[in-house]
Amino acid sequence: MSKSRLHAVSRTQGNNRALKEGEISLPDFEMDFEEVPVLVHAFRRMVREMTYDVCEMALTTYICAKAHGVKFTALPIFLVRDFHHDAIINHVPAGLNSPADLPGKRVGVNRGYTVTTGVWARSIIEEEFDVDLSSITWCPSGDEHVEAYRAPENVQPLDDGDLEGALISGDLVAAVGAKVDHPDVMTMFDDPFTAAVAALKGRGLYPINHTVVVRDDLLAENPDVAIQVFNAFAESKNLYVDELKAGRVTDLGRVDKVHLAALEMMDDPLPYGIDPNRDTLERLIGHAVTQKIIPEAVGIEHLFAAPTRDLVG
Repeated sequence: MSKSRLHAVSRTQGNNRALKEGEISLPDFEMDFEEVPVLVHAFRRMVREMTYDVCEMALTTYICAKAHGVKFTALPIFLVRDFHHDAIINHVPAGLNSPADLPGKRVGVNRGYTVTTGVWARSIIEEEFDVDLSSITWCPSGDEHVEAYRAPENVQPLDDGDLEGALISGDLVAAVGAKVDHPDVMTMFDDPFTAAVAALKGRGLYPINHTVVVRDDLLAENPDVAIQVFNAFAESKNLYVDELKAGRVTDLGRVDKVHLAALEMMDDPLPYGIDPNRDTLERLIGHAVTQKIIPEAVGIEHLFAAPTRDLVG
């Protein structure tokens, strides 16, 4: 009997490589991965057009989409975790001493206001520098994946979307989530990676960026798809973590270095499942409420497919 085929998108990295390369398979399904060079384009297609059966998805985009009735549901697979102190950059001639100087200023946001990196970066500004985020005018360079979302009044998109130009000229004194190669634009931390590791060790800040979503009609038709997809991603991730621990991952990239830093604090730098990630998920939901991305807190269990709520991988 032939397997059902799942049209899927997930950007290749260490923790999903074994699955994407066919080393791991699902009992009843064949995952056909489409390569989307710019992953955020896949996010948008999934949110607006339900293009895929299974799709990697930015976590805050998912939470926002779910609040607006988009018919997909996440599995507690957390493909991407990252540090975000380096996402806070500034126009050096503006003379800012730290993010504490941002109230009353116009600060850029790469792409949309609801982008997950921006949410986590703003949380750092709020929590580490005691800044009221509503005192800042946030200026996104693009629109939102979730078309129905309406941003708060202190979010004013850039007219021309030229975030880089606005930062270089000083029209914006700072930005979150952008990468600009110019001598007048630098990170606000002398050593962002060290600052991020300190935040991990000091207050447990280890941001989740991406999850995996599945179309609701597919989950309703065959609930076992959720379990099989979860198990396959978890098995692939565990192979990667074993290789990382054994020192067999060569040519370390940024993602690998983040995971190695996390390994100093925990046995698994990429735990899947609700329970081992509950604190981080609750933290992100709280920031989504504070930053007016969703109107009120949602129960974590309601965000994830029922068959996977007790799974850990």
